[in-house]
Amino acid sequence: MSASNRRPVIAGNWKLNKSIKEAIDLVTLLKRQITDFRHVDVVVCPVFTAISDVHEILLESEIRVGGQNLYWEEKGAFTGEVSASLLKDAGAAYVIVGHSERRQFFHETHETVNKKTRAALKAGLTPIVCVGEMLAERESGKTFQVVEEQVRGAFAGFSKEDMAHLVLAYEPVWAIGTGKVATPAQAQEVHSFIRKEIAKLFGEETASGLRIQYGGSVKADNIAELMREPDIDGALVGGASLDAQSFADIVKNATLVAVK
Repeated sequence: MSASNRRPVIAGNWKLNKSIKEAIDLVTLLKRQITDFRHVDVVVCPVFTAISDVHEILLESEIRVGGQNLYWEEKGAFTGEVSASLLKDAGAAYVIVGHSERRQFFHETHETVNKKTRAALKAGLTPIVCVGEMLAERESGKTFQVVEEQVRGAFAGFSKEDMAHLVLAYEPVWAIGTGKVATPAQAQEVHSFIRKEIAKLFGEETASGLRIQYGGSVKADNIAELMREPDIDGALVGGASLDAQSFADIVKNATLVAVK
């Protein structure tokens, strides 16, 4: 499957931002500004407390809602955790798994990312599974080693069918929230490497169909250049997704590339 046959995904990760009212205001504006969904999937990932309200606002829209994290158990004595089924019950269709901030600050491991991804798939959610290297790892020439370990750990024991129902996001940690962006060539190099690793594990057909987003200081003025690369299938957007106009502009510019 060529890049032209992979439907790009533009997902906004709001992180720990926006009250329920602010979230409602934002998606109300987004619903008016984003109207062309023929070529791009659009997802917003608010805080847990706003998911249900955001979902209600977007019921008649093609914009989907996602969670930012989940726990792998369905229920039980796990204070403070949220299961995949509860996310789905609140209206989520997607969930971010293994974001670098979860790995860095909350000690996510390859094993926990694997368990969470399995739980998301079992519940019918689409996981957005994140991989990416730290600045020191890139500078020491370990980018491919780190990403390979993360990919193999995240998907250990998975089937080809499992892989067909998820999205992968490459996020170089040194580019998240720093204003630094991997050049299109740098991003493409790692995206291509990831696709080749997936081919080794699951075959060429699975690899060619897998959607791989780029994440890291994505904005309206760089999304088109990034998405012109053959292995970049959209973006996981951080700060720029907190403003309706900037996120809508990213979607519009991504759509212009997708239709060509």
